[in-house]
Amino acid sequence: MPKYRKLPVEIEAFKYDGDLRNGKGEYYVPDWARKAHEDGIIFFKDTGDMFIKTLEGEHLASVGDYIIRGIKGELYPCKPDIFEATYEAAI
Repeated sequence: MPKYRKLPVEIEAFKYDGDLRNGKGEYYVPDWARKAHEDGIIFFKDTGDMFIKTLEGEHLASVGDYIIRGIKGELYPCKPDIFEATYEAAI
């Protein structure tokens, strides 16, 4: 069976802590996440849960998940264990 290795790519990400803004209402996430929230790509439901519109539909982002901006600008949540096994800090 052939094996394949993922090409090295750099992505942007932040760890979701339950909010996108501080107590003063100021965003403390990357500008691309702020814009995605303002554009409705990242949104909160009445339950308080955060969701992200992806190519595969709406995905729940849990506290502790990493929110990734992929190489084509796509956004998606990633569980911490998968993120830490897949990515390392770029220098």
